[in-house]
Amino acid sequence: MSHLTISQIKKLLAQQSTADYIWDQIKDDPRQGVQKLAISHQKKLIQQERLKQNFEQRLQIEKHFWKQGQVVAGIDEVGRGPLAGPVVTAAVVLPANIDLWEINDSKQLSAVKRRQLYAQILAVALDVSVGVGERQLIDEKDIYHATEITMAQAVQQLNIKVDHLLVDAMHVPVNVAQTKFIKGDARSISIGAASIIAKVYRDELMQTYAQIYPHYGFENNAGYGTKEHLSGLATYGICPLHRHSFAPIKKYL
Repeated sequence: MSHLTISQIKKLLAQQSTADYIWDQIKDDPRQGVQKLAISHQKKLIQQERLKQNFEQRLQIEKHFWKQGQVVAGIDEVGRGPLAGPVVTAAVVLPANIDLWEINDSKQLSAVKRRQLYAQILAVALDVSVGVGERQLIDEKDIYHATEITMAQAVQQLNIKVDHLLVDAMHVPVNVAQTKFIKGDARSISIGAASIIAKVYRDELMQTYAQIYPHYGFENNAGYGTKEHLSGLATYGICPLHRHSFAPIKKYL
């Protein structure tokens, strides 16, 4: 390996096809820079192994149903707390050979990682569906029941017939067997995948709305009650996205 520069070794370690070979070759390279690369790569391997073990543990819920020949969908929501914008739900049916180890509760992931996993989930999932509960539904039914209705919408829009739903702490009003889990998006891969789909979808929706209603900082706060958002409300009043039934909005009606 002495004929390779440190920069070249770094690039080869970053490539999955050559990483194992290069890793074996550089262990005895005396160059300090190479040894730093070796230590960094070893830490990366340890982290990947932990991710894989955690992933396998959280996949046991799905495997229980897959062994019975059942099709499972993970269900989750995002957007129950904001003062503006819809509540968004997602239903995701994953294949048994899923290997996206970094899937987790969307709140535990950076925005960049969420977008990356969003694309990867869409590429490998057997089926994905999104439900959108608009402000009017939220004000008419209340946020909890609007979320239930929107979850049902996501399930009903699936093209695949599902045998069992894995749900994050709620009941979905559909005639499908289901199991709910507290903190389900961190306990089940399918629910975690649904949380990522719902989160990225809603964030992109609020980015679009920010261009239509520019006074509230929706591109930064996604409709949550931040200082910027509340300042916009005080100056400009409400827009059509604001939830009339939420206490901070009522004084502007």
